[in-house]
Amino acid sequence: MEKRLELANYTIEEIQALCGANEENIAILEEEFKTDIIVRGNEIIIQEENEQLEDVIMHLLKLIRKHIRVSKKEIMSAIALSKSNQLKDLESLYSIQIARTHSGKLITPKTIGQRDYYLSLKNNDVVFAIGPAGTGKTYLAVIFAVQALKNNEVKRIILTRPAVEAGESLGFLPGDLKEKIDPYLRPLYDALYDMLGVEKTDRLIEKGIIEIAPLAYMRGRTLDDAYVILDEAQNTTNNQMKMFLTRLGFNSKMIITGDITQIDLAHGVESGLKVAAKLLKGVKGIKFIYLSALDVVRHPVVARIIERYDEEAKRREELRKNRI
Repeated sequence: MEKRLELANYTIEEIQALCGANEENIAILEEEFKTDIIVRGNEIIIQEENEQLEDVIMHLLKLIRKHIRVSKKEIMSAIALSKSNQLKDLESLYSIQIARTHSGKLITPKTIGQRDYYLSLKNNDVVFAIGPAGTGKTYLAVIFAVQALKNNEVKRIILTRPAVEAGESLGFLPGDLKEKIDPYLRPLYDALYDMLGVEKTDRLIEKGIIEIAPLAYMRGRTLDDAYVILDEAQNTTNNQMKMFLTRLGFNSKMIITGDITQIDLAHGVESGLKVAAKLLKGVKGIKFIYLSALDVVRHPVVARIIERYDEEAKRREELRKNRI
């Protein structure tokens, strides 16, 4: 049974904004909800009645009325929220203005998980963001750090990650230290360039206000007045994680990001991130945020890939338990 949405209260321009260029937004909705959608003037015709789809459309139109540009990311965010019965929170997400990029683009949370991630930093000195690829955990961590630097809340930013692929022994690689570790730190650079631009980022790195280094270089330091980010933390050993966490100084914050489903450590070596999640649960001043496929804000296929791998991991765990 088809459903007709009469949208006399919305302008043609607002409905066109919902459709996107060449109706690309409509195509995403059609694919996700497995139905055809026809837009005629102030009317949207849904070939098969679907209350969830109707709610998504109406909430997206509310965003557009508030002059929020609706792109693929906003569409996928609304769909993810609808799947978890949290669509009512969509508008409130966009009321939280985290920062603006170098190009002037406003950054807001796209999911409930991202909102909780942001808010947890208000009341905690150490925040663990654990979740799959595409949830924005690394990008947002850098955004939070840059914003704190701009607001003079900290004096410097320190970004680090374990160079597992090079065995934490970078000497055999050609070039100076920067050339050796850059390939492993590229996601951090990308986020910095997005926020500050290439020239300003490079100037701040030259001055030492932004420091990017492998985890091995953190040993023996105390990091005061700093925003410190440990990325790819699933590839730390237990000793490395303990070493890193005990670097926390006064007036500093730490964000530890990682994906416990993508551990590259040698067989039999326990991930420091997994140990910390068990050992530090409930410790005052430390917060764990767990992101999921519902928080993925990349291409729609990424969320589906993650879901399939999660299903396979659960199946294998069940088989393991049955063998025991």
